[in-house]
Amino acid sequence: MHGRQAKIECRSTYETQEGHGPFACPDVKPPDRRAPASGSGGLSALLLLVTALWGLNMTAMKTIATYFDPAVMATWRAAIAATLMGVLLWRQRSTRQRTRMNRRQFATAVGCAVLMVYLNQILVAGGLSRTTATNGSVAIALSPLVSSLMAAAILRERIGVMRIVGVLLGLGGVLIVVLKSPGAHVAGAGWGDAMVVASVVTFSIGGVFIQRLARETDALHASAMIYACGTLMLALHAIAVGAAGSITGWLSGFWPVMLVLFSALIATAFGNLAWNHAIVKIGVARVSLWFYWVPVFGVGFAALLLGETLSLWHVAGLVAVAAGTALGTYSRA
Repeated sequence: MHGRQAKIECRSTYETQEGHGPFACPDVKPPDRRAPASGSGGLSALLLLVTALWGLNMTAMKTIATYFDPAVMATWRAAIAATLMGVLLWRQRSTRQRTRMNRRQFATAVGCAVLMVYLNQILVAGGLSRTTATNGSVAIALSPLVSSLMAAAILRERIGVMRIVGVLLGLGGVLIVVLKSPGAHVAGAGWGDAMVVASVVTFSIGGVFIQRLARETDALHASAMIYACGTLMLALHAIAVGAAGSITGWLSGFWPVMLVLFSALIATAFGNLAWNHAIVKIGVARVSLWFYWVPVFGVGFAALLLGETLSLWHVAGLVAVAAGTALGTYSRA
């Protein structure tokens, strides 16, 4: 009787905190509410590395877009990432036993592929080509806010005052960094901005469902299935729009292909595996707060590689982003 009561109490505590009671007992220990929810310093460093890679990838994708059709570029990146994930799964076959996904899990993976790979890639590529870089960065910076709202609506996660303050402070920091960059200007909203915002929404919704799927399987298994399905969708799209008509559309020279490999293997494959691993650990709402660092690193790499100047405004924005991330990922949020 006492054992059953303890199990119920443990499950209730985890349900209140994360909205996923069935995963709490007896194998998963609820995190300490007095400690940062981002866990160890290693997980925070991993997320910071991922956002730095994604910030650098923004510059790489702008260069790649001058050589490849957007549909071809998206297919290349997804296919290479899916291949790497498949190889990792194959190498682990003797050391880690995995069961096949059931129908519900497979349907969830397909849904995530539609949202996070196919629609996200198509909307981002189309949106950024129709709007300014400033507008695009501001729209992408809405991701943590959208993710928090989606987690509250779908997973019934509680949005505390600390998380709200962290989200708003981080968003303010991103706006300072982006809008105070050389040549930045906000143009009137149009279809391009709507497409970028839609890509943020699809990625955020997919992240919510990945949180459930990856906890039932694991981050690598879920990511590999999602990118395999997403690659097929993108390839069919490229064929349908006539972007795959010739080999020159797929191979545009040595350096463009090298940039695609960096974008696919490092930014997409490694980045998404690490991101999904973090989602399993601390939840999509808290992980998404680290997304504020992507445009910050984007501006930083532009200054480093392109010689753009920085000011005290950028320092203030950086401090706001750091403070917002710390507050929003704190376990009491």
